[in-house]
Amino acid sequence: MTHVVLLRGVNVGGHRTFRPARLAEQLQHLGAVNIGAAGTFVIREPVTQAQLRAELASLLPFETEIMICPSREFARLSAQDWFAGRPSRPDIVRFVSVLSRVPRLAPLLPLTLPSRARWLLRVLARDGRFVIGEYRRQMKAIGYLGTLDRVFGAAATTRNWNTITAIAKAMER
Repeated sequence: MTHVVLLRGVNVGGHRTFRPARLAEQLQHLGAVNIGAAGTFVIREPVTQAQLRAELASLLPFETEIMICPSREFARLSAQDWFAGRPSRPDIVRFVSVLSRVPRLAPLLPLTLPSRARWLLRVLARDGRFVIGEYRRQMKAIGYLGTLDRVFGAAATTRNWNTITAIAKAMER
């Protein structure tokens, strides 16, 4: 089975920095494709999640949460038009947060944060371990993204929708 790997909290603000392209080279035998600088990879060759997790942990120069999803889950995610009827705007970022596991409990959606002032983060939907939404391009919005861990009861790592599109293209090749 092929996979998508997302590393949590890497290459952010000078912490847990590494070169994703170099890691992809080290994983060449697995057909690894690096997607950007945030620690996102498509693994094209069949490998178990346990084998992949162990190999990644041995190659990374630090400890971090490694989220591995079957590529078919990303194919299903990217095939849906989650933002239908929502115009694209330069001040709004469309995102997907990947949870470390499917949450047992989840809030009623859509969810807007903050709840009383002008929204900075909107969670539109959840599909399994994927949380789909939008946030404003403001520093305070990043803090609200950090609350998704607590809201869903599982660690989350977030990627721009453009990254999800790039993952889908890399899986097609």
